[in-house]
Amino acid sequence: MATHYEVRYAGSPRDVKSYDTERLRNEFLIGKLFSENDINLVYSHYDRFITGGALPKDNPVILNPIDPLKADYFLERRELGVINVGGPGSISVDGQNYPLDYKEALYVGRGNKDIEFRSDDASHPALFYLNSTPAHKVYPIKKISREEAEVVELGSLETANARTIRKLIVNSLVDTCQLQMGMTELKTGSVWNTMPAHVHDRRMEVYFYFEVPEDQAVCHFMGQPQETRHIWMSNNQAVISPAWSIHAGSGTSNYTFIWGMAGENLDYGDMDHCKITELK
Repeated sequence: MATHYEVRYAGSPRDVKSYDTERLRNEFLIGKLFSENDINLVYSHYDRFITGGALPKDNPVILNPIDPLKADYFLERRELGVINVGGPGSISVDGQNYPLDYKEALYVGRGNKDIEFRSDDASHPALFYLNSTPAHKVYPIKKISREEAEVVELGSLETANARTIRKLIVNSLVDTCQLQMGMTELKTGSVWNTMPAHVHDRRMEVYFYFEVPEDQAVCHFMGQPQETRHIWMSNNQAVISPAWSIHAGSGTSNYTFIWGMAGENLDYGDMDHCKITELK
């Protein structure tokens, strides 16, 4: 196995105004998260957020520290959230095994040293989507199933944004330092997510789009409310959203996405709304 990583630096909204399509995609789009028997990571200087994917097919893959962490092991000063978006698998944490089925989540706190990912069936491997943030305190490991998630129904078919939000790794369910994760599922006939749009200057966010049909796409909108930009995205791709940016999308079909947040607080409702009629 191999661990591949890259580092992305934070940018000013004034600078981002001048980016062309290629530069915008290079800075914010995370195009490849999964490769067989490897771990792929992107270390962002927005809140030191790490986004990654582990695909253990024939062999277990191990979460090793990367050089930017300057740590003896990955979770020496970090916490980790994992959601399985593939076949059934398991995560071993310091020898303790945690089975993880499709759309189930696992929180792993600071100080756990040996993290291994496995698939139950190499012909239908697990796809472990990872988010990690700095942590100041040790909290216990906790698994969260789809049934244990906090569920919120939002939107309507009339506005093409009927969706189910499943809060998985959130402070009302799991003790964390700053990481928050959940999943939003668009209903058939709906294509818009997170609309009306918002920003939250106290937190950054990463969106991971999946269950996008092979011949379809999602157009992700970002930027300041009066200076929006867009990035076309395919299945199993993620996008970094700075604290100053909106984060919304519209697909050519319905789809699902995972949101992960880090920053000043753990309040899911901490956001500054943007009127649809004022977006530019």
